[in-house]
Amino acid sequence: MCGIVGFIGSKNAKDVLLNGLEKLEYRGYDSAGIALLNHNEVYVVKEKGRIADLSEKVAENAFGEVGIGHTRWATHGKPSHENAHPHQSTSGRFTMVHNGVIENYSLLKEEYLKEATFISDTDTEVIVQLVEKFVEEGLNTESALRKTLSLLHGSYAISLIDKEDSQTLYAAKSKSPLLIGKGEGFNVIASDAMAALKETDQFIEIMDGEMVILTRSGVQILSAEGEEIERAAYTATIDATDIEKGTYPHYMLKEIDEQPAVTRRIIQSYQNEDGELTVEQPILDAILEADRVHIIACGTSYHAGLVGKNLIEKLAHIPVEVHVSSEFGYNMPLLSERPLFLFITQSGETADSRQVLVKVKEMGYKTLTLTNVSGSTLDREADHAMYLFAGPEIAVASTKAYTAQIAVLSILAVTLGREKGIAAAKELDLAVELGIVATAMEAMVASKELVEHIAGEFLATTRNAFFLGRSVDYFVAMEAALKLKEISYIQAEGFASGELKHGTIALIEDETPVLAIVTQENINWNIRGNVNEVLARGANACVFAMEGLEQPEDRLVIPHVHPLLTSLASVIPCQLLAYYAALHRECDVDKPRNLAKSVTVE
Repeated sequence: MCGIVGFIGSKNAKDVLLNGLEKLEYRGYDSAGIALLNHNEVYVVKEKGRIADLSEKVAENAFGEVGIGHTRWATHGKPSHENAHPHQSTSGRFTMVHNGVIENYSLLKEEYLKEATFISDTDTEVIVQLVEKFVEEGLNTESALRKTLSLLHGSYAISLIDKEDSQTLYAAKSKSPLLIGKGEGFNVIASDAMAALKETDQFIEIMDGEMVILTRSGVQILSAEGEEIERAAYTATIDATDIEKGTYPHYMLKEIDEQPAVTRRIIQSYQNEDGELTVEQPILDAILEADRVHIIACGTSYHAGLVGKNLIEKLAHIPVEVHVSSEFGYNMPLLSERPLFLFITQSGETADSRQVLVKVKEMGYKTLTLTNVSGSTLDREADHAMYLFAGPEIAVASTKAYTAQIAVLSILAVTLGREKGIAAAKELDLAVELGIVATAMEAMVASKELVEHIAGEFLATTRNAFFLGRSVDYFVAMEAALKLKEISYIQAEGFASGELKHGTIALIEDETPVLAIVTQENINWNIRGNVNEVLARGANACVFAMEGLEQPEDRLVIPHVHPLLTSLASVIPCQLLAYYAALHRECDVDKPRNLAKSVTVE
């Protein structure tokens, strides 16, 4: 993985590819490349590093009306020029880009390609060499690609050009995202609609197992058996201006600042004519018919799921379990008779979550996706969907999607509770309380100067840090630690503070940064006792406390919000803390090393 752009038309593909790859930078990558087909000549340039480095290598007069481009996040072979995409067959006739992981590539290499010479360590080069082998054995390009696809085990999104055919661009997909973009006199393919928005807002989905043949004027979608499939285009609703940084130095800071507005947008999007927050009745019915909800998620979305469990159980009295997608898929627990599976995913393309969705649908269970991306894979394939309305999130480290997930989960929890007649839900005016949260968020995003000072004092040079919390504050502590390690590379961990004495306190040394989050009155003094324990052992402690619970020595006071919604406000200074720690340590905030935004391989 990580991103693909392809173009066939009557103008130079170079700028389309480079612009599209820039729009895919948010997904995370370590190298990039493009290939341009001009008549019967293929021009390939690729480079380890950023798109800017690639652009400098591309000749000004480079031209081709057909082209493919790729940003790579290493899975097979280290980041290098040789392992960067596009990859070519031995003769140079075929050129390919590929996202995903081919699990049986070494077996295919051994069985079919013993005589081939390989330049890279990638699984992709095996695919393109197979196409050439089958063409040399007498198949045409379309048939050779179809035969190759039939042999692949794993995930892939592929685009292929044949230098002997400048009228055609080939593509195929299984488990990795890929879209067709339709235009007048041209067509594009892209991993993400954002990569092609400058060219078109009309897109066609490609389903798993399908192959696509694009010309300048036509789109042909074929099943694995070669049968033609008709599918209508849809209009992408993304505003291209939403994916620009504007005056912000980094997307992450912009997205942190957008959280109050996103919260208000969610309120508006889920309000009915009477001003009440509502959820579509079929979604409520599906959950109320279930005897248990299983939340399936990864990373930041998993942490949001933990908060969601607390909300649904307290407000709707429905038992909820939260699972890491990659664990659940291969170690499924004992299930009840009528479970419902709720998938939380920013991108809607998370491979670990999708493989669970596929399995549970085969078992006949109901599914609901909570996602930021309408039309994404998990959105399309689940029985029901709810949307975050957060707008595109570009920075690799998720911020506004996390708070949007919790806000929407709170709406779901309250609506379910009201359907069941639960007093706690009926008495909670959630629209008002979320409005209060949005105002508290504004106060927190305005605290940048204070948080930057704290980051410089506590985190500028440390090699590790700990975040402590109890109850929902523990879930925020886990997310705060994840944000810090993602973009500053500090070894950070979030702990339930009551567990300190059960091993963790052995890690406390002089000047170890320990940041405690205190928003719940019933555990206020418990966690402060834990802070005193680490102070007694030399830690450099810092407390973020909710208004009404603060003490004189606390470093930051969070405006008061409803106790069930404190995670929405308390996480924002933690996000800012990670941001400024990364700046102090001169890290790449938006594109941290080794990470990808949309994790499309397991």
